[in-house]
Amino acid sequence: MKILGIESSCDETAAAVVEDGRKVLSNVIASQVEEHKIYGGVVPEIASRRHTEAICGVVEKALSDADCTIDDIDAIAVTYAPGLIGALLVGVNYAKGLAYSTGIPLVPVHHLRGHIAANYISNEELKPPFMSLVVSGGHSHIINVKDYTDFEIIGRTRDDAAGEAMDKAARTVGLPYPGGVNLDKISVNGDENKYNFPVPKIADSKYDFSFSGLKTFAVNLVHNASQKGEEVKAEDLGASFIKAVTDLLVSHTMEAVKDFGAKKIVLAGGVSANSRLRRVMEEKCASKGVELYKPELKYCGDNAAMIASQGYYEFLAGKRADLTLNAVASMPITDK
Repeated sequence: MKILGIESSCDETAAAVVEDGRKVLSNVIASQVEEHKIYGGVVPEIASRRHTEAICGVVEKALSDADCTIDDIDAIAVTYAPGLIGALLVGVNYAKGLAYSTGIPLVPVHHLRGHIAANYISNEELKPPFMSLVVSGGHSHIINVKDYTDFEIIGRTRDDAAGEAMDKAARTVGLPYPGGVNLDKISVNGDENKYNFPVPKIADSKYDFSFSGLKTFAVNLVHNASQKGEEVKAEDLGASFIKAVTDLLVSHTMEAVKDFGAKKIVLAGGVSANSRLRRVMEEKCASKGVELYKPELKYCGDNAAMIASQGYYEFLAGKRADLTLNAVASMPITDK
């Protein structure tokens, strides 16, 4: 079964063809990073306009690269939530028009479910149940994945997402967009014990996260040093900040794994590409006898292959959409 996936939730216009949820036949991405770099972050209006300009060509190339035509496609999967509303609308409306004109079934896919599904592509042997840590620029969740379409939220951020906090820290030390990626690169040469960041605690949940305090601590540290004429090395601050964030992510996830008796951990989302997070999680899982699964780096960020993969399982579960399908800016992964 061939699924055409369409993804436009932020600043990547993407389309892919995936067979049986696991085999990637094509994966095309039109990135807007260089344009948004000018502004230090994603500008929603610009993102929406670029999606409109790129989506036809991206879908055509995805079909061509997969050596098939639209007649070979069994279902069209599209990201409809969550994300930038204008950006989402471009993909949703294109997918609806394509489904209507061809009679091909339309399958709505939650963006975070797609990130988790990226692991089905990278790890063909992976099957639920498992515990998943989903971390990106907009989301930080610990998810109990009971089945391909059955999810339970165990923990989540109470304020900023881990990726957003990393971006802010990167901006504070003068690094360009995308901040989290550049912060990771320079932190390799930094002293992660140079600065002692606070350890945020959530009184009523040992699984939930809070990253806003870490972000504020970094900003104040740089500001106070500047007032005193002291130097703050970007690589040291970056390494210390990433240590604080990743240690929180790993410790809370391992706590959930222990309490729920999970045997497998799955990393997902853009921040799952972070080198320290991957390394520390590998070490912790090895010491606890827990299996760890990670997406290939090329599938960590937003892409359509992950949407097509999850779309396959949503299709098998009977999920369909009609022409009333709308984009939704915010929606829990548990919503049907």
